[in-house]
Amino acid sequence: METDLSALFDALAFDADGLIPAIAQQADTGEVLMMAWMNRDSLAETLATGHVCYWSRSRKSLWRKGESSGQVQTLVALRPDCDGDTLLLLVNQKGVACHTGRRTCFYREWGKDGFTVLMDPEISEAELYGKKG
Repeated sequence: METDLSALFDALAFDADGLIPAIAQQADTGEVLMMAWMNRDSLAETLATGHVCYWSRSRKSLWRKGESSGQVQTLVALRPDCDGDTLLLLVNQKGVACHTGRRTCFYREWGKDGFTVLMDPEISEAELYGKKG
């Protein structure tokens, strides 16, 4: 039986463009992986399939995480924040989360001397997306 999502959607504060920020966190370690946007359609698809789907603002289309790279996110739990204006997605990440080939998009740290890179890519962008040369 499909769950009626109207109670969830009513509890969420989508912005004027119908979007809500979503933070993906590795379910078993707590590692913050990435931030992206969701709309009602991407959220409904995520809940129906168990595979995380975002909304791409640049492409103006659904972005099924891992569709081109194979680096999929499987939803473990969905947690709206206290104001309903941000989502926390607890996920199981297959491979890397960042398009740069790193495990997390939060791989830089700002300090008094500028940025420090905290981790190297695990895979090249060319390998990740099948690009040649």
